[in-house]
Amino acid sequence: MLFPKKVKFRKWQNARKSEAKLAMPETRGITLAFGSFGLKAETPARVKSNQIEASRKAIVRTITKVGKMWIRIFPDRPYTAKAAQVGMGKGKGDPQGYVFEVRPGRMLFEVDGVDEVTAVKALRKAGAKLPLKTRIVRRVEAA
Repeated sequence: MLFPKKVKFRKWQNARKSEAKLAMPETRGITLAFGSFGLKAETPARVKSNQIEASRKAIVRTITKVGKMWIRIFPDRPYTAKAAQVGMGKGKGDPQGYVFEVRPGRMLFEVDGVDEVTAVKALRKAGAKLPLKTRIVRRVEAA
């Protein structure tokens, strides 16, 4: 699974963003940069590192050795949780893992080196593993 090698702070403060701010379209990482086909986010969500890994495995199994895949997101935001049956108060919980905050329009995965049917099948499987709505996009050839 993906996680940072080293972090400056173990726990981050809560990002109390309004629903309107989270739903604002992304401005970075919105175009196909490497592959011919990509998986683009349509809704905002926090994607955990294990969800990214599950999507990666689904793509790799489908495109086999002939294709190439790029992961365009990296989980660097820690999330915490308190243990079960623990009362309120007594501080913040321990870090449980890492997430990436996805906003609409962000390119999540890219695929190249396979035909369109295989690429669409792989990206559709990967999108099913994520907690958000996705859309498959393809590179437009310049005429």
